[in-house]
Amino acid sequence: MATKQEIDQFLTQLKEKIRVFDVVFRPRDKNLNDLAELDISAFARKEYLMSLKAEDYYSGPNKDTYDSNKPDYYEFGIRIKGKEVYIKISPGQPKKPADCMSFHIAERPMNYPLKTK
Repeated sequence: MATKQEIDQFLTQLKEKIRVFDVVFRPRDKNLNDLAELDISAFARKEYLMSLKAEDYYSGPNKDTYDSNKPDYYEFGIRIKGKEVYIKISPGQPKKPADCMSFHIAERPMNYPLKTK
């Protein structure tokens, strides 16, 4: 588990990366279907990323199991229209967009180690 300081640092760097290089969302059926179910636009999805905070942290940093050369990713969860939404995101490669691998309704309950009850 990362510390609050490490998560804050990751989010600051991620948001700056998105401002400069944008973000790509993987076009997986689950991501696209849930985007439609939540009735949010691609622009709104990006705004949700820009509003992430350390309290939304779920897990990370984690190694990419498919490609160990890719940067570590973090996992977050937020509520959108009453649904818990799972977000898996990496800063992406240098001078390239951030990589949002998952943005969909959570498949199981998530625990947030930094969220106060």
